[in-house]
Amino acid sequence: MILTDVHRGVLSRKNRKRVGRGAGSGHGRTATRGEKGASSRSGHSYRFAFEGGQMPLMRRIAKRGFNNNFFRNRVAVLNVSTLDAYFENGETVDLEVLVANGLLKGRFNALKILGNGPLTKKLIVKAHQFSESAARKIAAAGGSADRI
Repeated sequence: MILTDVHRGVLSRKNRKRVGRGAGSGHGRTATRGEKGASSRSGHSYRFAFEGGQMPLMRRIAKRGFNNNFFRNRVAVLNVSTLDAYFENGETVDLEVLVANGLLKGRFNALKILGNGPLTKKLIVKAHQFSESAARKIAAAGGSADRI
């Protein structure tokens, strides 16, 4: 084997297939289109998403329906450690104050306080829901957990 002969005749670009140029080309007469049918005729093209007569996917799947996502209750969740970091002793914390301070972004129907982390400050917290540990920690710090 001669190493210089390995790539001889191998071209970096392959010539395009020239169909309909006589029987000697191997792609003459029907020009790779087959014998009869719509696909053999000039000007034929398949419509977008045509699946050979099978019911197309776009017609098989449902177009509309009911989704409860529009009616869901959006609950903002906050830990007592966050309240401890952002508020001073004796302050009142509610949904409007949290939004004004930038702690909550978006639209919410309810606010829930969770008991993750320490709470050392006396806070008056007004929320829709409290976890048991959060209510305990707020009370232990001398504050009050008021349900709205």
